[in-house]
Amino acid sequence: MLQVVFRILGPLDISVDGRPVSLQGARQRTIMSLLLLTPDHVVSVDTLADAVWDGRPPATARNQIAICVSALRKTFKAVGAEDLLVTSHPGYLLASGEHRIDAVEFEEQVARGREAARGGRLEEASACFEEALAMWRGPALEGITAERVEKDAARLTETRLDVYEEFVGLRLELGRHQDLIGELSAFIRENPLREQSIAHLMLAHYRSGRRAEALETYREGHRILADELGISPGPVLRDLHEAVLNDLPELNPHQVGESPATSTAVPEQFPPDVASFTGRKKELAVLDRLLEHVGGDVLPVGSITGIGGVGKTALAVHWARQVASRFPDGLFFADMRGYDEEAPRRPGAVLDHLLRALGIKGPQIPADQHERTALFRGALQGRRVLIVLDNARSFQQIRPLLPGDGRCCVLVTSRDPMGGALAGDYVYVPLVLGALQQDEATALLSRVAGDDRIAADPVGAARLGELCDRLPLALRIAAARLAAKPHWSVRTLVARLEDQHRRLDELSLDDRGVRAGLRLSYRDLSPDAARMFRLLAMVDAPDFAAWAGAALLDIDPLDAEDLIEQLVDAQLLEPLSATLGPVRYRFQNLLRLFAHECALAEEDPRERRAATGRAYGAWLALAVEAHHRLYGGDYTLVHSQAPPHRLPAHLVGHLLENPMEWFESERVPITRIVDQAAQDGEAAYAWDLTMTSVTLFQNRNYLEDWRHCGERALAAVRRAGDRLGEAAMLHSLGTLEIIQWKYDEAFTRLGLALRLFEEQNQVEGCALVLRNLALCERHRGDLERARELGHQSLAGFRTAGDPYAEAHMLGLMAQIELERGDARTCVELSHETIARTRELGSVRGEAQGMVRLAGALVHQGDGVGAEEVCRRALELVRTSGDRRGEAHALRALGEALWCREQWEDAEAVLRDALATAGKVQDRFLEGRAGLALGCLLALRSDRAGAAGLFADAARQFTEVGAVPWQERTSRLRMVLDGGEELDSRELFALFQR
Repeated sequence: MLQVVFRILGPLDISVDGRPVSLQGARQRTIMSLLLLTPDHVVSVDTLADAVWDGRPPATARNQIAICVSALRKTFKAVGAEDLLVTSHPGYLLASGEHRIDAVEFEEQVARGREAARGGRLEEASACFEEALAMWRGPALEGITAERVEKDAARLTETRLDVYEEFVGLRLELGRHQDLIGELSAFIRENPLREQSIAHLMLAHYRSGRRAEALETYREGHRILADELGISPGPVLRDLHEAVLNDLPELNPHQVGESPATSTAVPEQFPPDVASFTGRKKELAVLDRLLEHVGGDVLPVGSITGIGGVGKTALAVHWARQVASRFPDGLFFADMRGYDEEAPRRPGAVLDHLLRALGIKGPQIPADQHERTALFRGALQGRRVLIVLDNARSFQQIRPLLPGDGRCCVLVTSRDPMGGALAGDYVYVPLVLGALQQDEATALLSRVAGDDRIAADPVGAARLGELCDRLPLALRIAAARLAAKPHWSVRTLVARLEDQHRRLDELSLDDRGVRAGLRLSYRDLSPDAARMFRLLAMVDAPDFAAWAGAALLDIDPLDAEDLIEQLVDAQLLEPLSATLGPVRYRFQNLLRLFAHECALAEEDPRERRAATGRAYGAWLALAVEAHHRLYGGDYTLVHSQAPPHRLPAHLVGHLLENPMEWFESERVPITRIVDQAAQDGEAAYAWDLTMTSVTLFQNRNYLEDWRHCGERALAAVRRAGDRLGEAAMLHSLGTLEIIQWKYDEAFTRLGLALRLFEEQNQVEGCALVLRNLALCERHRGDLERARELGHQSLAGFRTAGDPYAEAHMLGLMAQIELERGDARTCVELSHETIARTRELGSVRGEAQGMVRLAGALVHQGDGVGAEEVCRRALELVRTSGDRRGEAHALRALGEALWCREQWEDAEAVLRDALATAGKVQDRFLEGRAGLALGCLLALRSDRAGAAGLFADAARQFTEVGAVPWQERTSRLRMVLDGGEELDSRELFALFQR
């Protein structure tokens, strides 16, 4: 695959091997810009629509966004860059892979420069900054006028200015003050309100022997700030002005390599750096933002939050060691013991420790905590000090320890977020610390294990990292076990950890293991939150919304959300990014195992079963209601006796505002719940949820999920002796076999299902099976038998009172009549189908009726009417996200355009139909679209292209056993092979036979 180069540090520019790639229209450029601003992260469709239409998206916005993304994919595919734009709920992401994005390279180069600066390698750092700034060609994404993009681009441009000021600061340290005067003067003329640049220019003047110019620069800056903003200069400028007036010696440049610090009052008790510290470059860069605010009016405070064992203390110590030279008056470290077995340390005791470290004698330290705080803050006045408060329990615990001077800096580590208390009164830089990246996890394993076993087995090492949740504590324990067992391979340890019942034991060999760390967080939960934690682990859903917790505990959904948020605050659950829908949450694997252990130990088995039953019932109730809203009623379904667990009506209305999107968000949880219910002996829930979820599986083409759920539920109902459930699952799987063109298997399953439904006197079930048997007979070419079964099915649906299934059956009867050659009856039945489905609010059924009507109109030679109907059907299926329906509508539209002799438009539409059919893996539809497209190529004298498509269609029709279409393809190939001049109408008539 070719490498694409994206440049957004200036006008949007895309190229491949030096050749420009052009995007068509402002919408495509806006969408591409947003995806490039956050590569490898999902940008929701709502966000894209909001940007494209500046906050006023039309009703068809989602459809139009999909069209734009499709066009972008074609553009990149044409230059050899496939899979660049990835669909990922709830939107799209740009998978950067090996491609280049200048903004990413800019950030990486700046990070290298900062790392070099922290290590005292100023020349190297300066070169990195210079190379990073050279990437800019103008304002970021210049020319993209979307307001959302302009805001994000403005932040990127602001970063450029910050980096430039860092670069100037490095050059001043390197003694290049004379070279900077002209450059800085021009920069300040363009950016007159940037105080740091004014300070740099003052210092450059002063070090060049121009004391008067330095003072004049201050006066001019003071005037502009007062005139433009009505404020006085900040402390950086004021202090520098005072220093220039007094010719203070610290204004003179240091020799390169000499530390500007004259004393390093670093307490001896500050812990050493962790020898195996690995990675965390992005996190270190976030903490570096604290340095930008040191010396201001407000104290900068950073916080690192995360689950126990994620490496909060190691990161804090490593960063503090790297930036120690920026704090010449002291580095202080205090373990607050907020989550130890012992009681948390009292602030007064910590103040006593810190005051003694500052050189204050014991008799001078007051007993009162408030007086100690005042003394501590007074002692730090004017000093540059970094304080790390590790393992803090709460803001109340650390508040007395916060200096009052902006020259200091504080970094707090905790399991609980303190943003609500810190944000506003301080310059707050939060960092939520997650697991290591895979390469970082592998590097840590290698360092601790100390031999080449990790490098020799990268697959095993990756799996070991996954089993440890890439948690540094767990990784160190695993690597230490390998180091202690040199005769073990990586796979030996992996095999031991794969056993979920042993994993925590393997990683908890003493009181410093993973289980002990998790128990400290669990111990401090409220009783209700602890119970929520335990019961959530009893449901095998990879992620969930708060309503699932409400069902498990049988409580109000808002109360459940509050308890779940307590678990988030305690770092025991991880929130996923929220869109317009409810927030979703998930466990890390080790946390789920720990919670499951706690549930088995502390919950009564009967209550565990009752809780999971309520959860199954909640998923079932919501799925049934979603189906109801999509189909206009509880139609085309057969239900079990499993009791649903109903949630409050207002919540259901909110969740199911878009029923198909709810199904989409719950797709993976539903398959897991079906699996779990089947294993737990809850067969009724398993088969009912499977049958109801066919709405999703069929509409969105999740055929593997459909088969998995159907087979698991079928096995469960057979174990339980549930004959109705067995009939339902045989019918469901028979339907799937038809969709996948496995008609022999379908006949077998459907025959068994019909007998079982008849045993149960289940009229709806019998009618559903008869409808599918009619489809099978139609496929075999026995249209009379198909018509007979169709009438029987229709009678059954009318008896059962299922108007939706009745309307669907009318549509199938219309298709059978069309294939029998009775286009007039097909038109009548299609109109009736469309009217019925429209009354029911069934978008999918209405679109299907329109596609059949278009086919009949084409047979009657009414290409104009057929085109109009197809375009309306296409709008409906795209709005609802019905991918298979879109392929059918495109195929029908292409044939209508051919009927109208609009060959070029027909060819373009049929190519889209062919591609869409391929995406939904519908071999029959691929063959039919390809056959029509081949005819058009033949008419346009591309006989070689036509022959290739005919051959593909013949193979596809053979694969699915579509005998009538195999025969039709053979007739068309004979005409093509004859070499005679082709007549469009004659060829079209032959295609229609």
